[in-house]
Parts: sequence; structure tokens; C-alpha cells
Amino acid sequence: MRTRAWQAERDMRRSAIPLDRRLHPSSWVEQTATEKGPDDVMFMLWESSVPGSGAPECLFREAAQSMENQGFDETEAVSLIPEGQRLARSGDVPGLRVLTGRYLDALFAAPQDPSCSYLGFQHPLTWDEVLSRLPAAHTPQEEQPAGAEEKTLAGWVGQLAGGAFGTAIEGYTGQRISEVYGEVRSYVTTPETMNDDVVYELVLLDAFEACGRGLTSRDIGEEWLRQIPFGWSAEWIAIQNLRAGLMPPESGSYRNPYSDWIGVQMRGMVCGMLAPGRPLEAARLAHLDGVVSHSANGVYGGMYAAALTALAYVRDDPRALAVEATGYVPQGSEYASVLRECLDMVTPETDVSVALAWAQQRFEQYNWIHAYPNMAADIISLWYGGRDMTESFALLARGGLDVDCNAGLVGTVLGVMGGVPAVWANPIGDRLETYIPGKEQLSIHVLAARTAQLACGVR
Repeated sequence: MRTRAWQAERDMRRSAIPLDRRLHPSSWVEQTATEKGPDDVMFMLWESSVPGSGAPECLFREAAQSMENQGFDETEAVSLIPEGQRLARSGDVPGLRVLTGRYLDALFAAPQDPSCSYLGFQHPLTWDEVLSRLPAAHTPQEEQPAGAEEKTLAGWVGQLAGGAFGTAIEGYTGQRISEVYGEVRSYVTTPETMNDDVVYELVLLDAFEACGRGLTSRDIGEEWLRQIPFGWSAEWIAIQNLRAGLMPPESGSYRNPYSDWIGVQMRGMVCGMLAPGRPLEAARLAHLDGVVSHSANGVYGGMYAAALTALAYVRDDPRALAVEATGYVPQGSEYASVLRECLDMVTPETDVSVALAWAQQRFEQYNWIHAYPNMAADIISLWYGGRDMTESFALLARGGLDVDCNAGLVGTVLGVMGGVPAVWANPIGDRLETYIPGKEQLSIHVLAARTAQLACGVR
């Protein structure tokens, strides 16, 4: 019996032992310091490690896995992966170029099963189509939150604390994380705020400031071209498409096997901070931003994150929040279906261990960066964490997967809702570091004040 891409990826992920970040430094600066040439990127797509945590990656196998999730028969592409990895390890540049071309041809030529359940869902693309499928769209919530500027600061601090917490342990299973670190209830090493999550939010802020609420996805895409030198997975595909002249939404959908991944879900929070108490507007902004690099369910994940954040300004119950935000995801989509499934599971379940085990089993066919398993982790964290940031982050560590993106979302929501405990806020101080030229070091307080001013001044 052949091993499918998702099975090989699952087995590798379960066997991977975390790099102990208490002993080994991060490689973020090393991996983002210079522009990557085509051959450099090619080698990284065959075999690399996650900069913050050292977790192993094969983006080409993960591409096949994601295409399998959408019902494509990737047998031929998967059969080429062992040889691609061998050539990458041997440093055979000419041979790897040829093999990579064969692999990509097989990947995108794979037939799709017309009976695949993925095709049974509706995946509207344009905002008007999306809007017509939002149950909350006809009665939009627009509330004026008290203390919005203070809440926005807490949201940014919570997001960056969560990202710093998760960066050191992302890409592993919860079981493996616990074997190295035990129960994780604090930073496992000196926290760093540099990662590839926040850069897209900063660029969106610039586009929003320049264009106001009339900005377009093209405006955002062009700002990506001005500022972002390097991306990964879906964002890397989008940057290549934009450089080739493909503007949104084609930049996010064309030959992009990672289009249902977490990228928009990890950055939708800034859209909620730009529309506090206005979840429909937050979802609209997330849609504008999302189609630059993703399509369909990947975009809907960002809309959910944006609605969660916007509602956190005017709600105080994470469980009710998780339910209410579903009204800002297109009904009939697979993302909405998975959301309902997760909420139906946690609502009667009192044992968080049962919920975590269910999520691991239910989503084992999906990549650790896919939107679905990580959305499930976010819901479990918010549902059982009791507004306690430490408890909520600890649950995310137990769930494993894309911990920095998940803790960034949960940290934003809980920060906006109730502030950030000093144990999480003090170690990161007031400094945000990025790899965007000209934005290498930023003040978190200044960033938050600017975000709140834009939210208030641009209606």
C-alpha cells in the first residue's frame, strides 16, 4: 500500500524531537538577513528547518499533502519526493532543478476526484459573494468600545507575547514538546519578537494609512512588493505571482497549494484592531488582505480571526465570542462546517484532554500549518482557558502545531479583552523586531497608538 503525503508528513511530525531552545539559538536573523536566490529557495523547499524552533520541513511534500486535502491524486508527485530530497542533500543543483520541474508539473497536473467532499462546499471569492453568505451581514454589529486605545496596546502586546512564546516550540506535536520541556507555562527561552507573522500586518497598516477604508487588495499587494523581501509557503507563492504581474485575487490562488493554510488567520487580528466593535468591517478588511496570498478557506480563517478580535473589544466571554464570530464566515464553506464541528465538540465536553485528543485525531490528515487544525487549537484554548493567558497558552503548547500563530491570535483576543499579565508583557518590553527594511526595530507602544489612531480616524 502506498504511503500518501499526509501519512509521511504525520509520521515525520510525530517522530521529530524538538530542538531545545534553552541550549540552541534561533536562526531567524540568519535565514532572513539576505535575499534568497532561486536555487537557495529550491533547496529550502525540499528540506529545511523552521527558524525559531528547528522543526523539520519539506514544503514540497506539504504541498502534495494540501492538494490531497482538496481531493487531488498526488501519487506521481509524491513518488518523486525521496529522489528530490536525496538530490538536495547531495547538493546536486542541476539534477535538482530538473527534478523540481518534474515534481511541479506532476503536482499541478494531478487529477481531482469529482466526488471529493471538498467540492461539495461553496467557496465564494468576491466580497459581494462572501457578504451574501454571512448570516450576520444584514444586522452588522457596530459598537463603540470604551478604552479602545488601551485595549489595542494590550492586543498588540498579547499578540507579540504569544508569538514569542510559540516561536520556540512550533512545528512539533504536543507530546514531543512535553517530553523536552514538560508542561509549558512560560517562555522556554529569552523571547524574541521577530517572526514572519507580523510583517504582513505592518504592511497592511501602511496601505490602510495611505488609502483609507477605500483601499483595495491590489493596493495591499503592491505594498507587499515595495516592502517584503521574502515570504514562506502561501505568502512566498503570492510574492512570486505579484512579481510576475498577477494581481489579487490571482496572486493568492494561482498554483498555490498552500491557499488553505494559516497565513491569513495568523494576521487577521490587525483587521479587528482597525475595526474595534465592528466585526463586519473587520471581516471585510481581512478578506481584502487575504486574497493577496490565499483563497477560499484560507481567507475565511482570516475573517474569523478578525471578527474574534473586533468582538473582543465589546465582549468578555471567550466562549460566547468563539460562537458569535462564526457569523462572519461564509455559510456553506468547508471552513464554516469545520468551525461548527469544533464548537459542537467542545460545547458538551468538560475534559480538555478529550478535546485535544479529538482534534489530533480529527485533523491528522492536515498539515501543521493548515488553517483547520490550528483553528481547532484556538477554539480549545479560548474555550477551556478561562480568560487566563497562561492557561490558554499552556493548552496551545499541549496541542502543538503552529503554536506561535495560534498564541498570537489567542494573545490578541485575551489581551484586548482583559489585558496582558506582567509575566508575559515585561520580558518583551517595548521592542518589535522585523526583517522589513526600514522597520528593523519598532516601538510596540508607538505601533499600538498608530493602530488606534487609524481605527478611530478612518471611518
